[in-house]
Amino acid sequence: MLEYKDYLEGAGALSEKLGGFVPEILIILGSGLGDLGERLDRPAIIPYSEIPHMRFSTAPGHKGRFLAGELGGKRVLMMQGRLHFYEGWSAEDAVFPIRIARLIGIDKLIVTNAAGGINEAYKPGELMLISDFIKLNAVNPLVGPNIDEFGPRFPDMTRVFDREYMAAFRKTAEKHGETVHEGVYFYCTGPQYETPAEIRAMRILGADAVGMSTVPECIAARHCGMRILGVTLVTNMAAGILDKPLSGEEVIEAGKAASERLSNYVTEFLEVI
Repeated sequence: MLEYKDYLEGAGALSEKLGGFVPEILIILGSGLGDLGERLDRPAIIPYSEIPHMRFSTAPGHKGRFLAGELGGKRVLMMQGRLHFYEGWSAEDAVFPIRIARLIGIDKLIVTNAAGGINEAYKPGELMLISDFIKLNAVNPLVGPNIDEFGPRFPDMTRVFDREYMAAFRKTAEKHGETVHEGVYFYCTGPQYETPAEIRAMRILGADAVGMSTVPECIAARHCGMRILGVTLVTNMAAGILDKPLSGEEVIEAGKAASERLSNYVTEFLEVI
């Protein structure tokens, strides 16, 4: 189990690699959405392997590195590749970058993901602002001794996602004629896709989309006082809604198809917050 000194060591190494550049926002790029990093002019590139205690990405389409630079008039640190529980990492490992980002002074998080649509009003390619989440499994980065330097033993999760940020992002997208949904994200560990019966149960519980990431990161970010915007790209309809099998390739391709559009919205959102 990691101790506070391990996070300090990781944060110190990251800060040193940044060479005096002090980011204000962390952006986590989901499956197929890594192209936003290409918009940074001469970014600093920091492979995860160069940060003590940091794990590496193995998921398809996740490059496993930090990018740092300016975007939309803001100083940003991007994660091209996140860490998932299904890769064999612990929840604590998955949120390590969140905590070291907080230690170097970052207090804002934009988290993006690709997910399956449960709400039948949604269509592949559409966006959903995450208003809340459901997590019924035991994966929780706060299990174990609380690190008081990050936050309280029992953090409040009443409003994980920042309402002002949600309104600003929606206004940005609507300027381009896009309707953005607002809904509940259901977290599953994966790596298998959910069964049709599980999807029916999730719908009854109030879920609108389902995915294998984001929630541990948002729990840790909220624990340490970060403001959070969560944006889901609906890349496919979840199991059983359409009479067709699911594939990882479909998710990646749908992410790539929407990448430029979502990148435009994130850039403009940064300009107005």
